[in-house]
Amino acid sequence: IGAELNVQVANGSDSEQIKQAENMLTQGIDVLIVAPHNGEIAASIVEAAHKQGVPVISYDRLIKNSDVDLYISHQVVKMGEMQAKYLLDHVNKKPANFVIVGGSPTDNNALLLHKGQMNILQPAIDRGDVKIIADQYAKEWQASEALNIVENALTRSNNQVDAVVASNDGTARGAIQALDGQHLAGKVLVSGQDADLASLKLIVEGQQTMTIYKPIQPLAYGAVDAAVKLARGENVATTETIDNGYKKVPAILLEPAAVDRNNLTSTLVKDGYHTLQEICAGLPPEKCPKE
Repeated sequence: IGAELNVQVANGSDSEQIKQAENMLTQGIDVLIVAPHNGEIAASIVEAAHKQGVPVISYDRLIKNSDVDLYISHQVVKMGEMQAKYLLDHVNKKPANFVIVGGSPTDNNALLLHKGQMNILQPAIDRGDVKIIADQYAKEWQASEALNIVENALTRSNNQVDAVVASNDGTARGAIQALDGQHLAGKVLVSGQDADLASLKLIVEGQQTMTIYKPIQPLAYGAVDAAVKLARGENVATTETIDNGYKKVPAILLEPAAVDRNNLTSTLVKDGYHTLQEICAGLPPEKCPKE
């Protein structure tokens, strides 16, 4: 398609991300795709780009309070709903004691996930089927933060925890570490998100219950396709809008999938996201699902 791509990675630094965007704008780019580290701070990138007539696509995470041109991501609220629903469907106790471990409070996706989780859990709480022992956000999505949250919840509840709604795989692994310290790993349900290799191994071993798999290819291809259209001044077809505090941003939201031990091979292995060999490396053969 004759497009030239310049990729910069800010490694979790807001100031670095702003500097990289400014450098790209001075090089005369036609369109900017930003995966914002901080959805609030990245608004200045949109402003700078628009001053030069450059459209901006918000990728995977939403840039807040800005005139961003397009948002492309997975259905984040739905992911939170899928995490909570899976655990609720599989917990075998009433009332069940739940711990919610959110992601980074500065990441809009963490807030959307929490909204989805509560869409499912609040009716169960109202019915008396679920009790929330702890509900906290893990700074920067850190596993160590999740470890602390779950350790404290276990102490407070005298180890009476039935499920941990962990918002991604990193926080899930932190939660599992805390559970392992009390010999509860594999006995308490734990959700996740991202289908990290380390967490897929834990799912095969029975320590993590499920994860949310977000096929990367349609997201990346969709972003590039939209970028080329915006650069040419063409229309980008969208199905919905997301309010970012400034306006309703046209959005393309893709469907995620809930993955557990039973459908690993028919979803992400089939897509080539990870091979069964990679997932099962170092694990006892009898634990490994069959192709």
